[in-house]
Amino acid sequence: MLVGILQPSYLPWLGFFEQMAKVDVFVLYDDVQYDRRGWRNRNRIKNNQGVQWLSVPVMTKGKRAQLINQTRIDSATKWKLKHLTSLELNYKKAIYFNHFYCQIEPLLNKKWSYLLDLNLNLLNLLKEYLGIKTQVILSSSLLKKLPRDASPESRLIEICEKLGGDTLYEGAAGKNYIDANLFKKSHIGLVYQQYRHPVYNQLYGDFIPYLSVVDLIFNEGPKSLSVLKLNR
Repeated sequence: MLVGILQPSYLPWLGFFEQMAKVDVFVLYDDVQYDRRGWRNRNRIKNNQGVQWLSVPVMTKGKRAQLINQTRIDSATKWKLKHLTSLELNYKKAIYFNHFYCQIEPLLNKKWSYLLDLNLNLLNLLKEYLGIKTQVILSSSLLKKLPRDASPESRLIEICEKLGGDTLYEGAAGKNYIDANLFKKSHIGLVYQQYRHPVYNQLYGDFIPYLSVVDLIFNEGPKSLSVLKLNR
């Protein structure tokens, strides 16, 4: 059984959903340390100037060691209005704007306390819209708390073992830090993602890759999953 494990992110890029679609079980790694400069709370869309960041403000002061599932949203700013306005302004001329905006707008407008809850609900919406049938679960529902000196590999291996998985579908960057010998000793195979980003219909001139999947959805609508998997 093929298992995928990724940290939950805000409106992720296409490769995130390629991993989700390819595996038998997809695990959202929610009980690891929140990384301040990662993709947990932000992503990029396209505008007529190029690229625009959408960032969800979170509380980090004095919380250096907090986990992803402990991270709270800072509700003091009007980030929801900014994100919705940006989506409407930049994609209102896209073919499938009305088809998808009416689905994402109510979710973004809700009152969210925790970043994980926001991301989980958005990921579920995106998964359903794309037509991905893979089972998705949280790592916090599988793992007991491991010692702080436990290796990253030991946690990934334990997740695979608990699910009965014999192969981990790992992101391409994993080649730089994963000790493959530990997986071999545990009789778990490693397959690294080799995602070739597709080119699709896009507004505002030259094509820009590695944006949030919402850029694809607004432009390609129901065809998004087939486009997303086009070059794999």
